[in-house]
Amino acid sequence: MWKRLVAAAVVAVLAGLSLTACGGGGGKQTLTIITHDSFNISKPLLQQFEKDNNVTVKLVPKGDAGQMLASLILTKNNPEGDVAFGVDNTFLSRALDAGIFEKYSPPALKNVPDSLKTGTDGFVTPVDFGYVNFNYDIAWFKDHNLEPPKTLEDLAKPEYKGLTVVENPGASSPGLCFLIATVDYFGPDKYLDWWKAMRANGMKVVDGWDTAYNVNFTLHGGAQPIVLSYATSPAYEQMAAKPARDDSPTANILPPNGAFRQIEYVGILKGTKHEALAKKWIDFELSTAAQEDEPGQMAVYPVITGAKVPDAFEKFSKVSAEAAANVSPADIAKNRDAWIAAWTKAVLQ
Repeated sequence: MWKRLVAAAVVAVLAGLSLTACGGGGGKQTLTIITHDSFNISKPLLQQFEKDNNVTVKLVPKGDAGQMLASLILTKNNPEGDVAFGVDNTFLSRALDAGIFEKYSPPALKNVPDSLKTGTDGFVTPVDFGYVNFNYDIAWFKDHNLEPPKTLEDLAKPEYKGLTVVENPGASSPGLCFLIATVDYFGPDKYLDWWKAMRANGMKVVDGWDTAYNVNFTLHGGAQPIVLSYATSPAYEQMAAKPARDDSPTANILPPNGAFRQIEYVGILKGTKHEALAKKWIDFELSTAAQEDEPGQMAVYPVITGAKVPDAFEKFSKVSAEAAANVSPADIAKNRDAWIAAWTKAVLQ
């Protein structure tokens, strides 16, 4: 779910895996995992899975979650992999309707809260979650003697003109998550009024999280000090800071119903030739070791009850229950495409 990965680490992991996979690994089977671009895992942990199961793991990133799903559906009759990681609850119904997954219920699923399993129908397994919301650059607002916004309504005020960047919900999973949150926040008859006001107030729209956060956000040299990202982004910024720092350079805007709880899933692709190994991968994803690795690698919350998270999550990224939008999976499935189409007409045309 978290999109700001350490580029060098990702390149090193993928390069190492590609060499192993192409070399055949001395007769080992290869398990291919289709992922979104932000998937990351500690290299020693991945190597341990390979050793324990005498397998080579090949990671194949396919863009943002929406792009990945489109690819999975397009190739469903001749799947490019064995497992897919990263379909989220905004796109889940589309994946299930396309019939791309095999049913599997791992033993550790009993340790996952029921609220995270809603709508999966046994075809996918919840693996992590997080909250999509606005972050702001603390230093920028101090330097400009401007009070940071506290509500979504604030963002449409003249003093914040041109200061916000968001992701296109038609192309980006966090963009879609937040669009859905605005439907709940403002109501289905009023949400487009806010988006039109934001357009008039100079809101910048980009296709994906990486561009929004690492190009447009002032923290990384851009022009917008307010960015649509994740509640765990401030925690990650503190944990990844070099040199180390005790505070975070960013903070969250979390009004009631102003964030969206994004759940990511992992599932076995229908047509896999390595079903037994694919099941072992799902089991591995719900292991304590893998679950406790995720927060530091992708700045997401583990789904297994009792799995530990970094102290920074509590200090800089705590989200109250009231902050999360309340939109059912059924409503998302029924209205997702219409919401995207209406948003596109109101904001981009």
